[in-house]
Amino acid sequence: MRATRSAERRAARVEYLMPRGSSAARWARRLTRSFLAGRSDEAAADAELVVSELVTNAARVSEHRCRMSLRMDAGELIVEVRDDGPGLPQLKPASPTAESGRGIALVHALAQRWSVLPDRRGGKTVRAVFAPS
Repeated sequence: MRATRSAERRAARVEYLMPRGSSAARWARRLTRSFLAGRSDEAAADAELVVSELVTNAARVSEHRCRMSLRMDAGELIVEVRDDGPGLPQLKPASPTAESGRGIALVHALAQRWSVLPDRRGGKTVRAVFAPS
């Protein structure tokens, strides 16, 4: 049996139904760290911070528990967090006196790219993509 480069390109994907409340962000970081075990690059650290922000936001606006998925595809890490909350997150200038509102700015700064995908049944999925460093 011979190993080929295509084996390196296989996609790995996991999906989690996150707990409600303040423990969701902690679980998101822990699950992301476990999924990325063995990687110590900057993208892995950035992904941990971003999932924490996205799950915190989703838990805040969602009536039900949110879902987080992590996927490795062609060397990129794709993080998606889906919630059923109304409205779409938008990048806004952060006020120096505001106590919140910096999460999407953080996602914008750390992810290679990000997007919001509205769901026709209500809610949305926020996707962040990280390239290996």
